[in-house]
Amino acid sequence: MDQPVHERPSDAWPAGLTRVPYWVYRDAEVARDEQSRIFEGPGWHYLCLEVELPEIGDYRTTMIGAMSVVVARAEDGQIVAFENRCAHRGALICLEDGGKSKDFQCVYHAWRYDLRGNLTSVAFRRGVNGQGGMPDDFKLEHHGPRKLRTAVLCGLVFGTLAQDGPDIETYIGPEVLDRIRRVLHKKVEVIGRFTQQLPNNWKLYMENVRDTYHASLLHTFFTTFRITRLSQGGGVLVGDNGVAHASTTLAAVKGPDDSYAGMRSDNQGFQLQDPTFMNAVADFNDNINLQIVSVFPGFILQQIHNALAVRQIVPRGVDSMDLHWTYLGFADDTPDLRAMRLKQGNLAGPAGFVSMEDGAVGGFVQRGIAAADGEAAIVEMGGSGAESAGTRATEASVRGFWKAWRARMGI
Repeated sequence: MDQPVHERPSDAWPAGLTRVPYWVYRDAEVARDEQSRIFEGPGWHYLCLEVELPEIGDYRTTMIGAMSVVVARAEDGQIVAFENRCAHRGALICLEDGGKSKDFQCVYHAWRYDLRGNLTSVAFRRGVNGQGGMPDDFKLEHHGPRKLRTAVLCGLVFGTLAQDGPDIETYIGPEVLDRIRRVLHKKVEVIGRFTQQLPNNWKLYMENVRDTYHASLLHTFFTTFRITRLSQGGGVLVGDNGVAHASTTLAAVKGPDDSYAGMRSDNQGFQLQDPTFMNAVADFNDNINLQIVSVFPGFILQQIHNALAVRQIVPRGVDSMDLHWTYLGFADDTPDLRAMRLKQGNLAGPAGFVSMEDGAVGGFVQRGIAAADGEAAIVEMGGSGAESAGTRATEASVRGFWKAWRARMGI
């Protein structure tokens, strides 16, 4: 539920990127500005996977901030997207999460749209028995929901309301783009999906995703079974504009059978009931065993050993958000590898061995700052800039997020 607008201090935001005032997570006016400046602004937003729309007429509904969106495979095979809002009285055009249709009809007054969101007919447009109906100068082509510009990148469908501006590759930047291509280098299949509700402002979750040094502190499963430690190699990439980031963790030891020998199923007196949970194979011909990519404002690509997933952030007011998870496998997976991916899917998610805490800690922050509008978070680990670094003991990518956010918000 939106909170009342809080009075901002006269020095609303100190210069630089090392302080983040707490009112930014609680101010309803900020949330409204984010919808217009960020979610309906010039950035690119993840919509769905290309494989979810294999045939003409296939569609899915999704969100860009508070805006509902329809994504469809049009008659010419192109993937298109439009606002899920009837031009008549504003009702949703599509009520389902997805499906297949030759066109769309609003349930309220039966206004009909084609797969591109063009208005094609209006019920009783000519009236009944010569009476009523729409004016003679009413033109179907002058009315309809807003259309999005779309782009497909490595099987990911992105959209934006901005009809000009940079293409998706330029928006993300070459270094992080290479990290996306590293994972999504061949056809994928959806092997699971769910939605997680989190009791915190959406920005707190994106900060968490980009916070590379909390992992071995908050997630004891990581260190207990030697999945990741800060002493292992790796680092962070941050785009020049802060829009995109990638963090990587290198495997400590790679065995002759391509398994990661640094991981253990027992340690410090703890033991997994199913030791095969820790099995892993090299999917990408390198020794990166964990990689997280994010694209501002709300897209995340996860590779934790063989567990692959995309996550989408959807704000639900000032202090609530939905996190949509879609788990992936490759179309050419062997049965054993697919079973391994499904098993390792338990690493992340609402009850994930290494991400259960992430679902709670944002709420701890939201509750902790309830009376601290005049205070600010300290974001100084690793310096004051937002440059790439060869260590994960840094908050450079968090500062990159705020660099992108402040540029969009004009703050």
